[in-house]
Amino acid sequence: MNILVIDIGGTHVKALATGHEARILLPSGPKLTPGKMVAAVRAATEEWSYDAVSIGYPGAVVHGHPYYEPPHLGSGWVGFDYEKAFGVPVKIVNDAAMQALGSYNGGRMLFLGLGTGLGSALIVENVLEPMELAHLPYKKGRTYEDYVGLAGLERLGKKRWRHHVKQVVKQLRSALQADDIVLGGGNAKLFKKPPTGTRLGDNANAFKGGFRLWARNAHEALP
Repeated sequence: MNILVIDIGGTHVKALATGHEARILLPSGPKLTPGKMVAAVRAATEEWSYDAVSIGYPGAVVHGHPYYEPPHLGSGWVGFDYEKAFGVPVKIVNDAAMQALGSYNGGRMLFLGLGTGLGSALIVENVLEPMELAHLPYKKGRTYEDYVGLAGLERLGKKRWRHHVKQVVKQLRSALQADDIVLGGGNAKLFKKPPTGTRLGDNANAFKGGFRLWARNAHEALP
């Protein structure tokens, strides 16, 4: 099966398909609607052949459908018919969950995406469970995201931000009994050495996760 993987971000939409090495990079932003996204992706990949599509969506996804409109994009994402637009079967997951799936090596893995907000997903013995840990209370009336998201980084500075990331990792490891913790997202690179018991992810793993969405399990060989 040839799969087209689309990773939707606030700045760019990235796409890669089975059998291709170079990804396609398209502009995103507050005027991007799902219709415009599909049109741009289809135009850019018209020479590509694919049988299914995986989409990493920048927001909560429930039962395979976007649950609310993304704050940094245009409107219309909830209720849009993605399969009709692409003409092939489509699977949609939260973008952090897709990157988590591509980072999975087995066991009980927690993925934390350190970006504008805090993305999170848990995988237990090949079963993927997207999570919304970002808005849980953490400290002084603020949430986890308030401390380890971009707003926290800008408010606290790198040194104190790193300290709170380590504390959040410690708390969530204990609460979720994770034996493997992956730190992904753009701000994970601010660690020269990852916190004890963690490893740094790679944004390219989002594409691996998109391919794995159509596999029989998370360990199936990637194309």
